[in-house]
Amino acid sequence: SRASLLTGQYPHTHGVVDNTDRSPLSHRLVTFPRVLHDAGYETGYVGKWHMGVDGSPRPGFDDWLSVKGQGSYFDPEFNDNGRVVKAKGYVTDLFTDRAIAFLRKPRTKPFCLYVSHKAVHPDVEQRADGSLDLTKAANFTPAPRHAQLYAGAVVPRRLNVMDPLDGKPALQREIAGLPPLGLATGTKDEEVLGRLRMLAAVEESTGQLLAALDEMNAAQNTIVVFTSDHGYFYGEHGLSVERRLAYEEAIRIPLLIRWPATVKPGVRESSHVLTVDLAPTLLAACGTNFPHVVEGRSFVPLLHGQPREPRTPFLIEHASDDVFPRTRGLGYDAVRTHRYKLIRYREHPGFEELYDLRTDPYEMKNLAREPAAQATLHELEKTLEQLKKHP
Repeated sequence: SRASLLTGQYPHTHGVVDNTDRSPLSHRLVTFPRVLHDAGYETGYVGKWHMGVDGSPRPGFDDWLSVKGQGSYFDPEFNDNGRVVKAKGYVTDLFTDRAIAFLRKPRTKPFCLYVSHKAVHPDVEQRADGSLDLTKAANFTPAPRHAQLYAGAVVPRRLNVMDPLDGKPALQREIAGLPPLGLATGTKDEEVLGRLRMLAAVEESTGQLLAALDEMNAAQNTIVVFTSDHGYFYGEHGLSVERRLAYEEAIRIPLLIRWPATVKPGVRESSHVLTVDLAPTLLAACGTNFPHVVEGRSFVPLLHGQPREPRTPFLIEHASDDVFPRTRGLGYDAVRTHRYKLIRYREHPGFEELYDLRTDPYEMKNLAREPAAQATLHELEKTLEQLKKHP
C-alpha cells in the first residue's frame, strides 16, 4: 500500500507485493515526489519507508530521514541523508521535529513533504530477510505522556465481532499453533487502547504541522493530505492483527484533505476514491503528471466540487505473504461495487465470498452458494477478470 500511495499503481504493476526485501525495486520506483522534484519542487521524506529493510535515501528527495525496516519507537537509529545516526526520544516526536524543520527552511521553490509515521504498528523486530518476529506483536507502545490515556475506557465494537464465520472457509481453516477464530481470538480492549494511545502522538504531530503552515502563512495554498494504509481488525470476524483481508474494516482508510484556496471546509464526499488515485491527483493539482501510464485516476474535479467519472466497480488485491500465520496462503483478488463485494482467494478455489453490502454491511452472510445470487456472482466474476487486466 505504501508503494501504491507513492506510485499510483497496483501491486501487480509496481511489484512491491509484500514487506520482504524489496529494496532494489523500491530504489527504481517513480514516485510522485520524484516527479515533482524533477518539475522544480524541493522534496523531503520523513518516516518509515518499509518497502524492504533498507533505510537509505531514494531518488527524488532533497532531504531524507528514515529508518531501517520497522525501526524502533525509542531512541531510534536513523538514516539521515545517507548518514546513520542514533537519536534520543520517541520516534513520532522525532519525525515531527524533522518535518517542521523542513517546512520552516527558507526557500524559493514550492515544496513537497511526505511524512510517514511508524505509529500505529507494534514494536516488533524485523529479521534480515524482512520477515517479522511476532513474539512482541501485541506490544503497542505509546509515548510516556500518553501511557494512561483512556484508562478504563470500554472499546465500542462492530456487530460482526459476533460473526459465527458460517460460509467463511478461508477463516475456518485449521492452522497449526493457532486457536480457531471466534469471540476469544479478537483484539482485547487494552490492546486497542494501546493503539489509540499511540495515535495521540500522531494527532499532536498533525496539529503541529498545520500550526507551522499557519505560522508561515503557507496554509492557503498548501495541499495537506492525511491518510493511512489499511488498519487493524478490532475483533471483527474474530480477527485482530491480520488486517490484510478484503473486509470493509481493512479496505476503508481515512482520507482528509485541506486546501483552503480550493476546497471548502467541512465537505464530505461520498464518491469512491482509491489509494492509487492519490498520486495522480496530487500531480494534476500541481500541474504535472506521471511520465508513464498508471492505474490511478485524478480526483481533482471532486476537490473543486465538480463531478467526475464514477470509480466503481474497483479492484482490490493482495498477494499472500508470511508475516501473519492466519493470512498465509490467502492471497486474493476482489471486486467491490456500490452494492456488492466478491472475494476470490487465489490458492483456494471454492472459498469465494459474496456479500450484499446494502443488506449486510457487516459481511456476515456469504451469498456465493445461494441459488438466487448466482447471476450476480457470475456477473461479478466477469467484472473481476476485466479489472485484473484493466483496473
